[in-house]
Amino acid sequence: MDEKLLQLTANTVRILAAEGVQKANSGHPGMPMGTADMATVLWYHYLHFNPEDPAWLNRDRFVLSAGHGSMLLYSLLHIFGYQVTLDDLKSFRQWGSRTPGHPERGCLPGVECTTGPLGQGFGMGIGMALAARIMAARFNREGFPLFDNRIFAIAGDGDMMEGVSAEAASIAGHLALDNLIYFYDYNRITIEGSTDLAYSDDVEKRFEAYHWKVHTVDGHNIAELHEILRKALMEKGKPQLIIAKTHIAQGSPHMHDKSESHGSPLGPDEIALTKKNLNWPPSPDFFIPKEVTAFCQKRISELKKQYDLWKDMYNRWKARYPELAQELDRFSEKKIPDGLAEELAGNIPTRDMATRASSGEALQIIGKAVPFVIGGAADLEPSIKCHIKGAGSLLREHFEGRNIHFGIREHGMGAILNGMAIFGGLIPYGATFLVFSDYMRPSVRLAAMMKLQVVYIFSHDSIFLGEDGPTHQPVEHTGSLRIIPGLTVIRPADALETYFAWLMALKRKDGPTALLVTRQNVPLLSRAEGFSYQQIEKGGYTLTESSKSTPDLIVVATGSEVHLADKAASILRDRGIHARVVSMPSMEIFEEQSEAYRHSVIPEDFSHIVAIEAGHTRDWDHYLRGRGLFIGLNTFGHSAPSRELGDKYGFTPDKIAQQITSWYDRVKGEKSPVN
Repeated sequence: MDEKLLQLTANTVRILAAEGVQKANSGHPGMPMGTADMATVLWYHYLHFNPEDPAWLNRDRFVLSAGHGSMLLYSLLHIFGYQVTLDDLKSFRQWGSRTPGHPERGCLPGVECTTGPLGQGFGMGIGMALAARIMAARFNREGFPLFDNRIFAIAGDGDMMEGVSAEAASIAGHLALDNLIYFYDYNRITIEGSTDLAYSDDVEKRFEAYHWKVHTVDGHNIAELHEILRKALMEKGKPQLIIAKTHIAQGSPHMHDKSESHGSPLGPDEIALTKKNLNWPPSPDFFIPKEVTAFCQKRISELKKQYDLWKDMYNRWKARYPELAQELDRFSEKKIPDGLAEELAGNIPTRDMATRASSGEALQIIGKAVPFVIGGAADLEPSIKCHIKGAGSLLREHFEGRNIHFGIREHGMGAILNGMAIFGGLIPYGATFLVFSDYMRPSVRLAAMMKLQVVYIFSHDSIFLGEDGPTHQPVEHTGSLRIIPGLTVIRPADALETYFAWLMALKRKDGPTALLVTRQNVPLLSRAEGFSYQQIEKGGYTLTESSKSTPDLIVVATGSEVHLADKAASILRDRGIHARVVSMPSMEIFEEQSEAYRHSVIPEDFSHIVAIEAGHTRDWDHYLRGRGLFIGLNTFGHSAPSRELGDKYGFTPDKIAQQITSWYDRVKGEKSPVN
């Protein structure tokens, strides 16, 4: 170990980070300066990667959970040979640059995930470690450790305070994920000042209680950092936490240990003093000493040799296990088998059943056909029906199982699902009640931002779950999910729609999907002769056509309200009002269809439209065009049997028909506006 060159490399990272923030006149210099030593030792001696193949299957993952310190990561990527230029560092936080204020997945090669919301990276790293164990259990064979990835992360005081890290850490310890090594940047400074203002946890004891192995080190002592990492990597049976005692803005004479350095540039004068303090040679900004370049290039060459050895092993594994190699390709591509749609269509239950139950039955077919679908619930599997039968439980040292028991930890579950999806090769799903989607909303939002293929099963999707009352009855939740850009929300009406909701989720590889399913039974809907399931895959379709060539009105509904709408339309027909009934399981998918198709279902110049959904109004404004009728719920529910709730809140065919009749009698003479 060359301590002198390691220290020079760490100082290079410090100064690049400070200069990048200064040039942008915005950012967080203190954290990169404080963690440069631990990051340099980690990247130089222990992290396995190949900058020429940043998507290498067996690369170690590095997660910067304290994402506000993004210049640390960007600087490391540059000096360790990734396709990251000095111009990228100089354009930090600017429009069109590849170096945003917080790391964003895909912005640069080597950025594994989007971090910044504190605690999320902490949880995603645990998801990556879990996925690595799953893939190893599936594909490794004796003498062929195809997957032996380690997951490293740097987390700060903010990560430790956020609740998501507690939930995720508890799962990691329970599962004994010993391929996980986290640094805790213990600098005791937050935006408001010293952590003493609000935080006095004994982190060591806390993580020991989570069944982690905890180490403590001087975060600025190169030799100690090297030794503690070597020791941590030898430990087995537990995830590792290294508490690194550091100083924010290390190297700065006047901003050292100051909260001001957390989120503000140091200033030109202070950067000049910092360079002097670090014995930095006279040089222009963004200078990298030639010794550092040569030093890092040496490490890159060593890593390339390790990579070549792995490739050789991979080729020998592929030759010995050709069927397993084909399976790995299928996992990597997330290839859905041909004929799955037909198999689903041929096994639709005909009895009345809750869509949570039909979702569970669809999952049995999918579970057999698509082995890379894996997931579980936040302790609600018996209610949500999301257990893959015969697939076993994923337990400590038994990672072959495909049913994950997340415990009552929605927030941690959401972050872990994201990490699993990021790792690759898996389509993870997580289940809870829809009302508790609020607990995992930050993770859902990040999944959408990163375009991750994650599936959420949100059950008990309306007031009709009944007696549990308003604390468990979602009203605003469906709408609040629909407004997340990139999230596809599907609320199926019956077993047929539920089966194909799953198929749509499996096909949508560029973002997460939320399946909203019922607690109460719903009937299998009658559809016209010649109906094709491909119509469901369009997100919205005509369920029942009006008996008139031009309908008097169009009734659009979702989920458990579709059969109510269909029955109400029959009552209206007896009254001389002819309605087209449209089922719209997914607004997002419907809006992706051609204009011609959308207008064939809901004509552009048609304003006599009724929308029915046991939830909040605002989602439907686009279709009602300010003139239609919404039959919904803009208040909290009540504790009572679901049948009584339907009667009290007007969700019965007779009461829906009466509301529509009264409204239509008022507006039928009005001319439909042309948009």
